Parts: sequence; structure tokens; C-alpha cells
Amino acid sequence: MRKDKVLLSPSLLSADFTQLSSQIKLIEEKNGDMVHIDVMDGHFVPQVSYGQPVIKSIRKATQLPFDVHLMIDKPEISIPSYIESGADLVTFHIEATSHADRCIQMIHEKGKKAGIALCPATPVSAVEEILPFVDLVLVMTVNPGWGGQKLIPYTVNKVRKLADIQNEMNYKYLISVDGGVSSETLDEVLEAGVDIFVSGSSFFRGDLKWSR
Repeated sequence: MRKDKVLLSPSLLSADFTQLSSQIKLIEEKNGDMVHIDVMDGHFVPQVSYGQPVIKSIRKATQLPFDVHLMIDKPEISIPSYIESGADLVTFHIEATSHADRCIQMIHEKGKKAGIALCPATPVSAVEEILPFVDLVLVMTVNPGWGGQKLIPYTVNKVRKLADIQNEMNYKYLISVDGGVSSETLDEVLEAGVDIFVSGSSFFRGDLKWSR
């Protein structure tokens, strides 16, 4: 069932990097609820994006929460520095670390929200043990590392599974999706049970048809 309150988190990965401040203002004007910041290291994913200095420099441009998505190996090494740079929510990949529980603890100890992300081929069962402790589960609906991809249909089933667990166990985590969310696919992910959706290319092109 479609939820009454769903949050929009536009991804800066699809923004004009030469105009980040004005692009953040656009997110505010179009009623974005947070700013999704994709950090890529060239190892966990082939691409490299931006890191702590950029996040720190744009922190002053808005009061919106920073939804920082770490697509990096061994996130436990650098989580504190991303929090210091201005992250409000830090999401790391279960595939990128053997120390997921410790990562969650590190984030919570700093008073921030902790999220866990799943690549398309990673099953929900991979994070089942830590679901009681996270604030967000991010389902990658495309392969991480590139903008402009089409949503992978089978990933929506993971949203449904997470929503069923959320309801059955009364867990407090939010469910987010990232990748290929457009006016053509939005209804499907909303019906599956998402709480937050990330939109990059479609949002910044101006063709995302979305109303609360």
C-alpha cells in the first residue's frame, strides 16, 4: 500500500558540479526532503565522485539533512570524517565491510543515523541480523556507480520483503531505493513500500512527476 508520507532525496551525482550551491537551492525549491550525496572511491565502484572537502564546503549551503551514501571499501576507516564533514545519515554497503555492526555503532555514537545498503544481487537475508539496529535500509535498484541507469525490476521485490519484515517485527528502519526512479517507475516502488526515494537524472532534468 502506498504510504502517506514518502520523502524525496535528490542525488547530487546528477547535478551540475560547477553549480552545486544553486543545485542544492533547486532541491529546496522543489521540496526535496534531504540531499543524497554519493561518495565513490574508484575501488568499490569504478567511478570516483567527491569526498569530505566537498561535503564540508556545501554544508553551509542548506539546512536540509545530508543523506551520505558511502560506496567505498572499508567504510569503518572513514565514517568519522564524513560525519565531521556534515553527514546526518550515513549509509554504507554490507558488501564493503566485515564490520557492519561496528560501523553502525560508530555512526550512532556520533549521534547520527545509520543506514545499510544492498547491491541489486545481494539478498535481504544478508542484513537480516542487523535490521533491528539500523535506521535505514537502502535498496540499490541499479548497479552502483553510474547515474542514468534503468531500474532493475527484481530489486523491487526486496523492497516488499523489507516492508513485510518492517511491519511484522515492528522495526523502525526506513526503506529507501536508489537508481532508475523516474515518473515511469515511481508508482511501482511506492506501492512496494518505500519511505524514501532517491532520484538523480530524472529530478535534475525536470521530468520527475511527483506530488505529495
